[in-house]
Amino acid sequence: MWTYPDTFDVIVIGAGHAGCEAAHAAACMGASTLLLTTNLDTIAKMSCNPAIGGTAKGQIVREIDALGGIMGKIADKSGIQFRMLNASKGPAVWSPRAQSDKIAYQTEMKFALESTPNLFIKQGTTLSILTEEKTIVGVTTIEGIAYHGKSVIVSSGTFMRGLLHIGDITSAGGRAGDKPSTHLSKCLEDLGFTLGRLKTGTPPRINGRSIDFSKLEEQPGDKNVCFSYEKQEKRLPQVSCFITYTNLTTRDIALSNIHRSAMHRGNINSVGPRYCPSFEDKVVRFADKERHQIFLEPEGLQTNEYYANGISTSLPFDVQYAMIRSIEGLEKAEITRPAYAIEYDYVISGQLHATLETRNVKGLYFAGQINGTTGYEEAAGQGLLAGINAFLKLQNKEPFILKRSEAYLGVMIDDLMTKELEEPYRMFTSRAEHRLLLRQDNADMRLTEKAYHLGMINEARYSRFQKKKESIAKGIQTLETTFKSVNEKTTPLSKLLCRKEITYQSLLSKYAEVSDYGEDINLAIEIDLKYRGYLSRQQKEVEKLGALDCIKVPDTFDFAIVTGLRNEAKEKLLQKKPCNLGIASRISGVSPADITVLRVALQKTLVTNKVKS
Repeated sequence: MWTYPDTFDVIVIGAGHAGCEAAHAAACMGASTLLLTTNLDTIAKMSCNPAIGGTAKGQIVREIDALGGIMGKIADKSGIQFRMLNASKGPAVWSPRAQSDKIAYQTEMKFALESTPNLFIKQGTTLSILTEEKTIVGVTTIEGIAYHGKSVIVSSGTFMRGLLHIGDITSAGGRAGDKPSTHLSKCLEDLGFTLGRLKTGTPPRINGRSIDFSKLEEQPGDKNVCFSYEKQEKRLPQVSCFITYTNLTTRDIALSNIHRSAMHRGNINSVGPRYCPSFEDKVVRFADKERHQIFLEPEGLQTNEYYANGISTSLPFDVQYAMIRSIEGLEKAEITRPAYAIEYDYVISGQLHATLETRNVKGLYFAGQINGTTGYEEAAGQGLLAGINAFLKLQNKEPFILKRSEAYLGVMIDDLMTKELEEPYRMFTSRAEHRLLLRQDNADMRLTEKAYHLGMINEARYSRFQKKKESIAKGIQTLETTFKSVNEKTTPLSKLLCRKEITYQSLLSKYAEVSDYGEDINLAIEIDLKYRGYLSRQQKEVEKLGALDCIKVPDTFDFAIVTGLRNEAKEKLLQKKPCNLGIASRISGVSPADITVLRVALQKTLVTNKVKS
């Protein structure tokens, strides 16, 4: 085994969406960073659907961007259709989504990472994680190289002991066409980690030349939708998606062959996501439903392949062929890549700190699907936070932990700390109890200040943020102090804007005192004033509930010796080891009475420690 001559501050294993963000964040903050991947040509590969964002996921991407991450910028550069989901509903659930040219996304991300100072990208397959006295010292690869490092971030995606299923055919793979990681799982088990198995799946891809688009419903994109607060001036050509539906024949084909499905044959014992079931699960669970919607999504500008979103399956290829050809517009469809299900290892919850550093090994972090999550966006968010916290720990600085009231990223990490995963975790707007505060449009207002102090954004971007903040404040003040006579009553324009039929644009066109600050700032002013009452109530709820989050639980605190705690609460607290009372209060099995007992015990511990010191 040859030892590489340089020692890295941070080593990132895996260059999927989590690994890319982790490596970029650590390097941007000044850490000497190594990104290690089995194949340099598959950096940021879109293994499943060729899209970024969506309901709640779009909010995460905007938060990543506000914190100085890279996913939003690359999505904007490679997007071939942009839409704002839930636009007919309230702003709390507006969610940007982009159809991406998947090859352009990979290419843009690879080049951006290659251009990042302090970041070194190398091809290699991890053989083992090196530790001394339960502390990270580096990694080795099957190519015979040992890399020394002060911290390691594992972002292995679905590669750990990955198994692909198509009917009764099973093959090893991290995804179709790529070998699995066969060494990493054993290495983690040897280090004392408890692993579980999860399952996800993907639909077939179809040659666009074989689709009869005249029979399909066209779905064009929206204008003026983006992810990054540093907007791209130039975009790729924009294209449409298309909608079709399965029918009773499709359903009958699936039901008559249900015994041949990998899941129903018993070949798969892992748990899959209920919110994204396979087609065979849909027809069983929703037996009275005659049709299911299918979105045909282009995979890029330089390919004819379409992603058949909505018909994920593990049925054999001959059944997939019959099902696809039973669908309107797809009567002559040619499947270019069959659908499949994939099983993979993940680390069971309760083995991480809120920083995503492991409890077993100092300096070892997990990010992405290894933590039981699913989705590019959830993975990227974890990678960003792991990269930031790995660097902060090396600098002996306070960790960066977002609260549930501050970001969807905070909701996700808190959920991973407090909940037992019964299926792959994905983000929904319903998971965020303060979602009106956590809108996609105000992610920069919530997080840019934090990013600046972390060193994740430069002075120029921070200056633009400050100007935007000042413009919003100025616009609101103008509306609050400008009075007009309406129906013989003198009313401030701020109150007038609260009326359902009134918009900032209508005020702008009617009153000379109202200034045009640009679409984004005008919208921010409008939302702030229209929803001020709701926002104020949510903020008060946050302040009331947030008191427990401020009460820290020392790492050395022993829950087992606390008198008055119920046995179930002790068991859950010892397993999760929450870093504050707020997290402890959200753990299933811990009651309000347990929190009262714990609070008293913590106060006694604090007093005792002060006396000793």
